[in-house]
Amino acid sequence: MCALYCVLNQQTEMDEGSIRRRKESQNSSTGHSLDCQTKDQQPVKAIVLQKDIGLLSGICLIVGTMIGSGIFISPKAVLLYSGAVGPCLLIWAACGVLATLGALCYAELGTMITKSGGEYSYITEAFGPLLAYLYSWTSIMVLKPSSFAIITLSFAEYAATPFYPGCTPPLVVTKCLSAAAIIVIVTVNCLSVKLASYVQNFLTVAKLFIILVIVVAGMVMLARGNTENLSNSFEGTSPSIGAIGLAFYNGLWAYDGWNQLNFITEELKNPSRNMPLAILIGIPLVSVSYVLVNVAYFTVMTATEVLLSPAVALTFGDRVLYPLSWIVPLFVVFSTFGSANGSCFTASRLAYVSGREGHMIKILSYISLKRYTPAPALIFNGILSIFYIIPADINTLINYFSFAQWVFYGLTALALIVLRFTRKELHRPVKVPIVIPGVIVLVSCYLVLAPIIDKPELEYLYCTIFIFSGLLLYYPFVHQKVNWARKLMRPITMHLQLLMEVVPPEKTE
Repeated sequence: MCALYCVLNQQTEMDEGSIRRRKESQNSSTGHSLDCQTKDQQPVKAIVLQKDIGLLSGICLIVGTMIGSGIFISPKAVLLYSGAVGPCLLIWAACGVLATLGALCYAELGTMITKSGGEYSYITEAFGPLLAYLYSWTSIMVLKPSSFAIITLSFAEYAATPFYPGCTPPLVVTKCLSAAAIIVIVTVNCLSVKLASYVQNFLTVAKLFIILVIVVAGMVMLARGNTENLSNSFEGTSPSIGAIGLAFYNGLWAYDGWNQLNFITEELKNPSRNMPLAILIGIPLVSVSYVLVNVAYFTVMTATEVLLSPAVALTFGDRVLYPLSWIVPLFVVFSTFGSANGSCFTASRLAYVSGREGHMIKILSYISLKRYTPAPALIFNGILSIFYIIPADINTLINYFSFAQWVFYGLTALALIVLRFTRKELHRPVKVPIVIPGVIVLVSCYLVLAPIIDKPELEYLYCTIFIFSGLLLYYPFVHQKVNWARKLMRPITMHLQLLMEVVPPEKTE
């Protein structure tokens, strides 16, 4: 701590270019320990996020983040907007195809531009810093923390339900459990990247186990002849264009996470190999699981019962697995907790990269000197997520989240098309047919515009206003870099560095 304090006094503004000089002065001030280290010939790690994520952890991150709360909450919403069992199952399958196509586009982008930050890095490369800033502003301040909050609220709902049989858990209990989950997850991620990865791997195995249990139980019920709810499954359906769009919103919410690996490209071992492999293994696995789980639900529940059930997976467990039905809520809790952990892990990397590029405050790009984790970015995301717990209306948050998110998904697919013509010299280990990003752009336009045209609501206007409100901060603080703001942030940054023991990332080129 003393060495770090001396460094901060010597350098009032710790930028990346001076990190090596700081490291040398710090090492000289602790000569005895450095001599011992030299004798033992232990390599000194660069102060950057380490490449600790392999193929297995990459697959678990994708699968573990995708299979979370969506398959246990969204089935009701997809069925409500689609109108019947048949269209519901088709929409689930179509969502899987769309997620796979989108992930293939991201595989090309991630192996071509090997920077963390996901869409932020690709939009920067294709369209420049302004649109990238609007994306980071919207995602860091709203999309990522609200998504984290939604998942932890789902975790809290499933964790509390067994203690309140026959009624809904009190909101205060759900919110407190959600806040506690956020604090635990942020703490784990701040302590160690490897620890967070091990937690994610374990929870992914747990959620695949409960998916397997539900699917096998559904197959047994089908073998017994429980097919009434699946026959004539298209009768009486005439959903509107907007309703289909909302059904896709909620289905794609369950598939959200297919792009998570792109946020941690710099921490992925051999990304040109492991990224496309993880995508091609993980997403089809999730897609097949989702369709089979929905079929299993309908073997024991009518469409009306699915819509009325407060927790579809729990109702299924009570009817099929009794007296072992308690394993369903237990493993659903594991599942949602794992999804929240993956969401927190990747969201912090967006804030980290955005701070590094000067689009957010610099402290967000700093790394723990001892643990090599982006602690400030993790803590910032956790604090915002706790604020988003307050509304506690999951469906409204899902619709709001999906509207804004698909604007940027479409923009990223368009970036892939643009880069094909503007950056032909870039090496592309993975290259998808250009028609695929074209399809994603068209689907994104549909998912954004159809619900607005069908049923205009103020939340869409609020979302648009918020996105462009970032321009009010961009011009003075990012483009002009006003001096008074830098002078104001300098002592605040210094004190936060001392408090959290964090430093700017070292340039390794």
